[in-house]
Amino acid sequence: MSQTSTPATGEIADEALPRPTRFADVKGWFWPVDQLLFDWFLSYQRDTDPDGRGDLLELGAYLGKSAIFTADYLREGEEFTVCDLWDSPAPDDSNSAEMDRSYSTLTRRAFEANYLSFHDELPTMVQAPTSVITSRVSAGSCRFVHVDASHLYEHVHGDIEAAKTLLQPEGIVSFDDFRAEHCPGVSAAVWGAVATSSLKPIVITGTKLYGTWGDPAPAREALLTWLESRTDLWHGVEDVAGLPLIRIKGNKAEVPPHPKSRHTPSPKPEPAAPAPVPAVAPAAAPRRRPSRARRLAKDLLPPIVTRAITSRR
Repeated sequence: MSQTSTPATGEIADEALPRPTRFADVKGWFWPVDQLLFDWFLSYQRDTDPDGRGDLLELGAYLGKSAIFTADYLREGEEFTVCDLWDSPAPDDSNSAEMDRSYSTLTRRAFEANYLSFHDELPTMVQAPTSVITSRVSAGSCRFVHVDASHLYEHVHGDIEAAKTLLQPEGIVSFDDFRAEHCPGVSAAVWGAVATSSLKPIVITGTKLYGTWGDPAPAREALLTWLESRTDLWHGVEDVAGLPLIRIKGNKAEVPPHPKSRHTPSPKPEPAAPAPVPAVAPAAAPRRRPSRARRLAKDLLPPIVTRAITSRR
């Protein structure tokens, strides 16, 4: 089974694959409120530690929607790693059944086609079960980890332990589907980590929980200050496991700017305005030719009489 691949550049080999022209064209479940929180946490890390370095990691990628978004926040010298089975066989029967049921159309080439529509280079891609990730990424090297792989309890439990090992002391972890009805294993594993492994939740949305194994207070207070300025988001705070936990709703929230696809059609140029038609002076009225009687009168009558007749006319 193929295990890893290094970053790649260039165009997609399979020309038949669709090329998304907008971020919204990429299939996946990445709701506006979570786009806002990814933007907030990744920007907060940049602003509070501008000279620092921390890699980014995603466990479970589907077709690349959240990976495409996350890659916009890479800083110089940082590495983005994405781990997924893609076309490889699942490591056990239960995971294989889950893959057949939920991700039967998933392929690595589709991920690459989507990702390279928005970025020049692929991330470091680990095509393998997420259980290998601690042998591919250095311990304590990541500032942000997004966990969205298997929904089975034993696999999620392993992903949580991997995230704890790979994160920096104040790094942020995001867990997807921690409260979904069809994913009880994710919920059990995540809340179990809160109870037994010192995971400290900071904020939850309808689909994701964001937390840290470090001190949650600085990020929580900064997030609350930001939320006070947002009229498009509802938020509340509850005490959970002895710590304040922020709850957010707002799937109609104004999302941050999306990555731009290189396949977006160029806007059509405005048609040139027609050249103004030069104004034409009205034609002078033709001079009226004197009648024959007037011409004879002018020739035969004395000048004084002619002038008198002309003046009367």
